[in-house]
Amino acid sequence: MPKVNPEILRWARDTAGLGLAEAAAKLGIREARGVAAPDRLLALERGEVSPTRPTLVKMAKHYRRPLLTFYLSKPPRTGDRGQDFRTLPADYSRSDEVLLDALIRSVRARQSLVRAALEDEDEATPLEFVGSVRPEMGVSGVLSSLRQVLGLSLRDYRTQGSQDQAFDTLRSSVEELGVFVLLLGNLGSHHTNLGLETFRGFALADPVAPFVVINDQDSRAAWSFTLLHELTHILLGQTGVSGGAPPRGIEKLCNDVAAEFLLPPHELAELPLADPLDFERLAAGIGEFATERKLSRSMVAYALHRHQRISPQIWHLLHEHFRQRWFEEVERRRIRERDRAGGPDYYVVRRHRIGSGLIELTARLLAAGALTTYKAGQVLGVRPTQVASLIGESPSFRRAS
Repeated sequence: MPKVNPEILRWARDTAGLGLAEAAAKLGIREARGVAAPDRLLALERGEVSPTRPTLVKMAKHYRRPLLTFYLSKPPRTGDRGQDFRTLPADYSRSDEVLLDALIRSVRARQSLVRAALEDEDEATPLEFVGSVRPEMGVSGVLSSLRQVLGLSLRDYRTQGSQDQAFDTLRSSVEELGVFVLLLGNLGSHHTNLGLETFRGFALADPVAPFVVINDQDSRAAWSFTLLHELTHILLGQTGVSGGAPPRGIEKLCNDVAAEFLLPPHELAELPLADPLDFERLAAGIGEFATERKLSRSMVAYALHRHQRISPQIWHLLHEHFRQRWFEEVERRRIRERDRAGGPDYYVVRRHRIGSGLIELTARLLAAGALTTYKAGQVLGVRPTQVASLIGESPSFRRAS
């Protein structure tokens, strides 16, 4: 068996955000012969004792690293998440960063498989809109380019029957461009849910296979705004993570472009505002205005703040108010689903999370022999045995069957 470099053990624990005592507890290392558990782990990391394979397997699980990592000659470079556009609070949890890095690594691996398969099929044609705009163009210039590339009118977006249908229409338009849109807020289990403080979305601005990921822990009304925000990053040719505190710089530009696409300033001017001292009435009026236009209430509040119709203090209060209402709705929905017999169909939920763009491409590449079932499962984020059921409704799959 290859020898393990102790430096790898220290690096893996450190990047997992775990102290010696916490890591020892997770790994099941106990006090022995008068040596405390943290000191026994420290002995492994100093190379004084060699780890057993069962211990390495536990480390792979709790440090969220492939087992092969522990046999490398030196620690690998930190995963490239691109630019970090977030503004994070001082008490931000480092363990959430580990989960975020794991999620980005997973999506990057899926992107690499898609790109390689497209190259094998001679379909790796660069998308001209990736990196086609510059920040110096300002909100109006970038917005004009976004509208031209997207080819979706605000009227077509709003005439959909519900917020979900409006988002699906927007998502389909984005996917038709060649951008794959995933709804992911964890690593496959609710135990790894990533809150909105960690990220709202991220963009991987590859010229052949660009990906956008939206944190599905957010409200559905906010998904459209996040998708437009991340698509703006794609047009700017920027790979990076978005979210956190009030935006600055590029994040503010992307926010403003998304906000003006969904809510032109002349319409915002039509919104009558109640006295800020009557906070409940103010929030209710914004909520009604947002619902009629299939918008996020927080986005409308942000637009009002941007155009100086409400103060920064009122905006923050409204943002927190709408956020709390969303959490309450999530809890009510959770209780309804718990009390309902059965629950949503697994494959229906998975298809919605993955998106028809990636499913259809995977089905076509699978039918052409450019992807094995195993690799198709990696692209879709499911087990190989689930691939056929997941893509069964795909036109490419039906044609090949």
